[in-house]
Amino acid sequence: MPAGQAAPTLRISEIFASLQGESTRVGLPTVFVRLTGCPLRCLWCDTEYAFRGGEILDLQVVLDDVAAHALHYVCVTGGEPLAQAACPALLAALCDAGYEVSLETSGALDIGGIDPRVSRIVDLKAPGSGEAERNRLENIALLNAHDEIKIVLASEADYSWALQQISDHSLPDRCPVLLSPVAGQLDPALLAGWIVRDRLPVRFQLQLHKVLWKDARRR
Repeated sequence: MPAGQAAPTLRISEIFASLQGESTRVGLPTVFVRLTGCPLRCLWCDTEYAFRGGEILDLQVVLDDVAAHALHYVCVTGGEPLAQAACPALLAALCDAGYEVSLETSGALDIGGIDPRVSRIVDLKAPGSGEAERNRLENIALLNAHDEIKIVLASEADYSWALQQISDHSLPDRCPVLLSPVAGQLDPALLAGWIVRDRLPVRFQLQLHKVLWKDARRR
């Protein structure tokens, strides 16, 4: 870091170790770094506690906390982590430290400029979220096989919308696509049946942490 330049700081809601509950890394012991703040207000959001509060920490303090958990996989999540200017620096520093790093982002903010070693897990917000107009579709062209797209569905109408996005943007040709039901709103068995019926080249996903602990924080 250049002399006289202040060390990056981040507002952190929590740092903890658990099993990864989502993505193709599901089930892997992972350190989660949850950044505070989000410009979106999805109707089914299960991490509203991360919208505000948190603790401002120097980047090195965050790295030291992650290291103390002694795990190989790290997931930077939120809130919306990219809402914090220092998030790209955190991601790069984690990669430099030898971790396998993933970023969970709403897809409403630019994912360009992220360290290419990071796997970007990008949401496409279906209409049932109330935030579909916030999708930054320019992000799709930036995705590669190292990344993933997640679409959370609250209804059959959301599923039909997802089908259209998959077709219009040839999403499975870019990266893995994961479809998830909103807990308590869409029967997982229905979604699984639609995927099989339509022979979709996607992965069905349940949030493992909610199956194990019924608690969105422990994931």
